[in-house]
Amino acid sequence: MSSLPPLIPTPEFSAPECSGPRFAIDRRMCVAANRWGARRAVGVFFGIVSRLGDGVFWYALMLTLALFDGRRGMLAAAHMALTGLAALALYRWLKRWTKRPRPFRVYAGVIAHVPPLDEFSFPSGHTLQAVGFTVVALAWYPLLAPLLLGFTALVAASRVVLGLHYPSDVLAAIGIGSTLGALALWLMPAAMFA
Repeated sequence: MSSLPPLIPTPEFSAPECSGPRFAIDRRMCVAANRWGARRAVGVFFGIVSRLGDGVFWYALMLTLALFDGRRGMLAAAHMALTGLAALALYRWLKRWTKRPRPFRVYAGVIAHVPPLDEFSFPSGHTLQAVGFTVVALAWYPLLAPLLLGFTALVAASRVVLGLHYPSDVLAAIGIGSTLGALALWLMPAAMFA
């Protein structure tokens, strides 16, 4: 049996700290994006993007780099993997610390189009990971920018469209992931191994 609370809004998850004028825009954007995601083609598309963002896309990229670019590819893949592990630890800690309920648990107008991987909303782990991976990967392989930036933007959008995150969760994850990626590059510059 799942340890997650039920998928419908309940009084214990109505989160008064997520109400008021400060959160009105966040809530309105979340509801609007989620309604758009209720269209079958949109929901299916972003569901696939989200599933790939669970790690499949990034693991495939790391494997491809390691297999096809020799030592440099293995170093880049290891750099990405270490950044990913740091991102995982960081976002899990932040979620347990902030305990922000997911929008579909708080607002009746928001539906979770896919099941969440964990209980809390802040920050978006998918987005944080995608941004961190992208920052590091682009330092090694700048020509991948159109693919990685496009995919990362879709992952970020999917989190709100699917009803799993507020826009502010995603924006915070972009900032945290960028900082983490920059820190990973500072600690292990890609140019050192080029």
